[in-house]
Amino acid sequence: MPSGKISMEHGAGGEQMQSLIGDVILRNLTKTSAGKVGLSDLDDGASITVDKSNKFFEKFNISDKIELVMTTDSHVIHPIFFPGGDIGKVSVCGAINDLSVMGARPIALSSAMILPEGFSISDLEKIVQSMNKILEEVDVPIITGDTKTIEGSALDSIIINVSAIGICDEPVCDSGLLPGDKIIFSGFIADHGISILTKREGFDFSSDLESDVAPLWNMIEPILSVKTKDGKKAVTAMKDPTRGGVADSLNEMAQKSNIGIKIYEKLIPIRKSVATSCEIFGLDPLEIANEGKAVIGVRPEYAKQVLEILKKHPYGKDAAIVGEVSNEHPKKVILESEIGSTRYVNVPTGDPIPRVC
Repeated sequence: MPSGKISMEHGAGGEQMQSLIGDVILRNLTKTSAGKVGLSDLDDGASITVDKSNKFFEKFNISDKIELVMTTDSHVIHPIFFPGGDIGKVSVCGAINDLSVMGARPIALSSAMILPEGFSISDLEKIVQSMNKILEEVDVPIITGDTKTIEGSALDSIIINVSAIGICDEPVCDSGLLPGDKIIFSGFIADHGISILTKREGFDFSSDLESDVAPLWNMIEPILSVKTKDGKKAVTAMKDPTRGGVADSLNEMAQKSNIGIKIYEKLIPIRKSVATSCEIFGLDPLEIANEGKAVIGVRPEYAKQVLEILKKHPYGKDAAIVGEVSNEHPKKVILESEIGSTRYVNVPTGDPIPRVC
């Protein structure tokens, strides 16, 4: 494993930069192409082949209308290594999940890194290796990228931006909820934010506290095949509940769909250790970031079928139906407590745990 520290010359475009790219980045990536020109060519860009020879397009009739979906996200997480993952894993999963909840199969990613002078090269290699594990799991390449360095006094750690392109026949939008829909959480909530907080603050409440960061495409793809009698997707809306947690996601979905959402506290999947940590810190678990969960709206008559499919995947084994959609209280989210009282779930007004992604 390469040793040493990042210097300003590593971003200067010369021999040291080429060595860093070749010896640390390219050497640890196994998926670098989706067309004739890929990352290993080190050209000014990359290409994506759009025909049946590209495995990503095998399921699509290229003569029909298809949608390209694009997303981008930057990551400033602290600490960069934490229980269950690191900044590299979060950056790749984040992009993949943004596409996945829009119903788009990821086909190519780009990655840009800003490295502070003095950053550990061996840590950089660990981060790239972590990214590559996710690329292999989802079978998607990073086809282009960029590396910059900056004085150590100007930046306290690595920053990673990942952009991604996906393909679908019809995007699943977060504004698609309909009255009667059931709301599904794909698993335990708030794991990521709480694991970051306890690591950062040096607490050790429980050995099972770790981030849920995971790529969701392989879990989500099968539920997109569930169709209603009129041929429409049974999944009407999805959201990736990162910053702001499920509270922010549900409110966005309610406001954009112009409907009301009611969820039930007794049905929400949450680990006891996470709930206890939230009580200690005075935090609402509904507002805590997740990095490997989806909020899913489904037509009611297909909700159990979708739930069964989710539970067959390791990332969805703890999925649960937690509520429903109605015309009551439009643009609002209501929580019914375990004792039967109700309250509004408001849009978070601040960031309870900064730098979680």
